[in-house]
Amino acid sequence: MFVDELEIQVRAGKGGNGCICFLRDAKAMKGGPNGGDGGDGGDVVLMPTTHCNTLYHLTGRGLFGAPNGGDGLPQNCGGKDAEDLVIEVPVGTVVLDAERGNVLQDLDVADRPWVLARGGYGGRGNTHFAHSTNRTPRKAESGRPGEERRVLLSLKLIADVGFVGLPNAGKSTLLATLTKARPKIAGYPFTTLEPMLGIATGPGDGTTFVLADIPGLIEGASAGKGLGDKFLKHIERTRLLLHLVDCGDLPLAPAEQAWRTIRQELEHYSPELADRPTLVVATKVEDEAGRSRAKALATAIGQPVLAISSATGAGLRELVAAIWSMLSALPRPFGGG
Repeated sequence: MFVDELEIQVRAGKGGNGCICFLRDAKAMKGGPNGGDGGDGGDVVLMPTTHCNTLYHLTGRGLFGAPNGGDGLPQNCGGKDAEDLVIEVPVGTVVLDAERGNVLQDLDVADRPWVLARGGYGGRGNTHFAHSTNRTPRKAESGRPGEERRVLLSLKLIADVGFVGLPNAGKSTLLATLTKARPKIAGYPFTTLEPMLGIATGPGDGTTFVLADIPGLIEGASAGKGLGDKFLKHIERTRLLLHLVDCGDLPLAPAEQAWRTIRQELEHYSPELADRPTLVVATKVEDEAGRSRAKALATAIGQPVLAISSATGAGLRELVAAIWSMLSALPRPFGGG
């Protein structure tokens, strides 16, 4: 199950209490204080990892609590420091304050831990409170409580290329053709119900790039209609958009209208995303009529259109070369690259 948003509550460990104790043995019947310090409580640490790609494994838990530090012991022995609680999250998870909504941290680099809640310090034992006028202090500090926070985890997938288009534009088929991903493919709209990632191989030296497919957009998606608006955030990190337009025999809408619908929804959702470098791709171009529709689309929108057919493989090599050429010229603005 794909879960890309989850609110969790975390509590770091409490520090251990300091010890009140005095030295008593055969050689020192009235020895001084020797109570040890308490150990520190464990931190709650978020670890971005590539081992998971959703937040589903974190569902169903009311509280994530780190262990408490051990209490101080006699003979100036300190209590044991507690181990940290490490919570694995997918790379690309954004941590927001659940109440205020402000971003606390963007976990966009794998294996770079971030402390979400710090454990409390251990209390000092009575050894620390001895002085010239009080050589037998019966006082020790209690351990300090750990931090407690409620946060919203919001996953934004990290990919090089993001697919956009109307439902049934051929996005899932193209993803399956270019990568080893196996999305659901069928001859009806909205077969893609959650984002999918795939790794494609570039031309020449075997370098790779990551493709992200999201559910098809419809008119009004930026206002919450259909499925696309919920998942548009998953292409916010991409460096390049692939705008797929159905130029086959039975499209959901005429090619130019389909292109303008998606452009409008991107602009309403995020002007910055709409300005992202984009390749327009005419899909399902398998005969002369399809090629004519692709040429007409290029003329209507005033920019080049790459014609492909995932079924026959026509144009796919040229498409991969064009994608790689553009990616090579674009910077990597996110740490996950």
